Amino acid sequence: MKVAIAKDGDFVSEHFGHCKEYALYSVEDSQITDMEILISPGHEPGKLPVLLAENNVTHVLAGGMGPRAVDLFCANNIQVYLGVSGRIQTAIQDFIAGKISQGQSSCTHGEEHHECKG
Repeated sequence: MKVAIAKDGDFVSEHFGHCKEYALYSVEDSQITDMEILISPGHEPGKLPVLLAENNVTHVLAGGMGPRAVDLFCANNIQVYLGVSGRIQTAIQDFIAGKISQGQSSCTHGEEHHECKG
């Protein structure tokens, strides 16, 4: 699996689409096998889900994102985990250990967050 984490310095970004870069972790057999930084292409609706799908990302961790963005990630077969906070290194280790579940978005857009179906 490949996990993208919205990044603000060493911490998980509160809003996936507004951060400047993403940490991409390749994980095999519960071990991190590779980590790279992807610079944000900018906050343009629909662009980032396609870019991450092209980079084989299967999961996204962030503090928050709007429901339309969640739908776009789901359409690209990427599972979204919201409500994640803290240091990036802790977040990826907790995710690998199964300690992170899909939560509520830390940003507000006037609509409730919903999960991917299927």
